[in-house]
Amino acid sequence: MKSQKLKLLMLLTLAFSACKDSLELNPLDQISSSTFWKTKSDFDKALTANYASMQADPWAVELPVWNCLTDDGFAQHNSGAAKEITSGSISPSTGGYVSGVYSESYKAIARVNIFLAQLKAYTNSDVTEETRKLYEAEVRFLRAYYYFQLYHLYGDVPLVLEPLTLETQNQPKVPAAEILAQINTDLDFAIANLNSNAYPQNGGHAAVTSAQALKARVLIFAAYGENGTPDAAMLTQVKALASAIMPKYSLSPNFEDVFRDAGQKNNPEIIYSTNFLAPNNTRPWDMYYGDWLVASPLQNFVDAFECTDGLPYGVSPLTDKKEPFKNRDSRLAKTVFVDHPDFGGGRVHIPSNSRPSGYGVMKFLAPENIPFGFSTLSQQNAVVLRLAEVLLMYAEAQNEIAGPDASVYKAINDIRLRSKMPALPAGLTKIQMRERIRYERRIELGFEGLRYYDLKRWHIAEQVLNNVKDSFVPYKFEEKFYKWPIPQPEIDKSGGELKQNEDYL
Repeated sequence: MKSQKLKLLMLLTLAFSACKDSLELNPLDQISSSTFWKTKSDFDKALTANYASMQADPWAVELPVWNCLTDDGFAQHNSGAAKEITSGSISPSTGGYVSGVYSESYKAIARVNIFLAQLKAYTNSDVTEETRKLYEAEVRFLRAYYYFQLYHLYGDVPLVLEPLTLETQNQPKVPAAEILAQINTDLDFAIANLNSNAYPQNGGHAAVTSAQALKARVLIFAAYGENGTPDAAMLTQVKALASAIMPKYSLSPNFEDVFRDAGQKNNPEIIYSTNFLAPNNTRPWDMYYGDWLVASPLQNFVDAFECTDGLPYGVSPLTDKKEPFKNRDSRLAKTVFVDHPDFGGGRVHIPSNSRPSGYGVMKFLAPENIPFGFSTLSQQNAVVLRLAEVLLMYAEAQNEIAGPDASVYKAINDIRLRSKMPALPAGLTKIQMRERIRYERRIELGFEGLRYYDLKRWHIAEQVLNNVKDSFVPYKFEEKFYKWPIPQPEIDKSGGELKQNEDYL
């Protein structure tokens, strides 16, 4: 045995010695910078790779998990370190989203920056000036998305706009205001140079309206500053952006079509989505939420849905405690299932995992994929921006600027009427309408990954989260959690250049 190992070691030594010269070269069967970036086709492939960065789990199949950081749901498998985050165990060494969003964002930003540097150096005539601007606009739209995650979750972070080298790899933080300014600069360039046709007619590429919707989201989240008091100038911009988008889209006649593969193609409501295609490019939507119950809606979320008369459940005379989904807002049964998903007509799946709250997330499941499991090829697109959110942003901005005028009522009522819910009562005050808008965001956008951001921007996370009583872990939210810590591994490898957020020193 020893002699055989010695012979093997000698053969390996000879092999590496013989290959010494070739190991110093880029393998000819793999892509390298010396063989790539030579034609327009190369840039098209690289652009596709940049879009693929959006397929990372936190921004795609795990969007519903973000609601498990809130009063909406429970993550029984601790996806994203949801249990640590909700229970207040947030530190520089916390894993899950606290470390993952930071690293995934900068990996995606690096890909954008390399693309832009190569595009700037490229001189062949097969890329016209118009195409060059379009390429740049698309990847800058993507870069703005990643920097928005960093801005909102961490605050001051490094601003990297060029490919890094060994000499420049350690970057200091810059003030969050500079990050926000760069996000807006990128989005303004995107708005000026992206295709003007609506997203459903744009072949999966970001459109002008995609950038406008993302900028509206960025501004409405930034508008509330450090104390939850909205900035009127930012909200005026939000109103203008939303007003430019709304005439070009319409609400999907069926709420559920927005989230199921069969209803997503050419859907008039979708303004931007991250796209998948079976059999080679899928995500486990159905297995995660229909079989494993990665996200379990909490009772308080289920109880928040009104009865069909527009009155709260438990107050309305239509309340039926024996059949709690009866006479309820239709969005409830299209967002939540009880015990197991049942699409009717015998299309039933019995989950293999436990149901801690008794509920699961119905919203993203495709009935044609039953039975749900490891072999399920789920190609539902991750909807990032849609008209209903834009209508809600318009209503919120206009209500804060001018109060509940007719346009605010129309924006909200259009969403409610789609689900056959009665219009809002007339005569609401600004404060009452504010609460109605916040309620509609929770119901309409349930498990789409936005509520954690909402609670933080409105600066009510402490009030809401510290009063959650029906989850399976104790909730604790402190003031410092409005900004997450910089992940400790990033601090450690920065050579002292990157400083920790003060609240986590």
